[in-house]
Amino acid sequence: MGSEIAPTGRNGPDEAGRRHAYRERALSETSATALSGLRRVIVRKGNVADAPALAELRDIGPDGIAAFTGWMATHAETHLPFVAEIDGYVVGCAWLFVAQRVPGSQAMDRRFGDVQSVMVREEFRRQGIGAALMAAILAEARDRGLLHVTVHSGRRAVDFYRCNGFTHHRQILIWESTPPDARMGHA
Repeated sequence: MGSEIAPTGRNGPDEAGRRHAYRERALSETSATALSGLRRVIVRKGNVADAPALAELRDIGPDGIAAFTGWMATHAETHLPFVAEIDGYVVGCAWLFVAQRVPGSQAMDRRFGDVQSVMVREEFRRQGIGAALMAAILAEARDRGLLHVTVHSGRRAVDFYRCNGFTHHRQILIWESTPPDARMGHA
């Protein structure tokens, strides 16, 4: 269950990576457990059964749960939710978006990931839960052989992502449909 998943036991060149991912998951659970007042934090892959809790974390009201559940089912292959729970109560989540780049001469499989919608309930923040969610997402990215994982962070969370292994990259650029002046209220 969640970060309690045992190593797959598959042999091959990726076995060391799988062992590393398993250790990372176990360490993230231990860290989150120790810091959350000895309450057991479980980080696991989410599914449509978690839709009500995930919708609540996204500020989607009861009237939107059915649509959100449908969206989750439709996007289950590309948008992977991870949940952190204590005693069955979802206290946080993070999503891994998996996408495919156009094949190139070096590789046909050029999948990458993007971390989205990371949220930990305010009363559970600064207890290692966010780091445990990130460890689970990055372990999944390794298991899937993703080329890289990006995150579009708010200013307050940049240090959190840096502490979890992300770095600034000079080659990532962004285009936004709204001119900068309009976003800042100067239009």
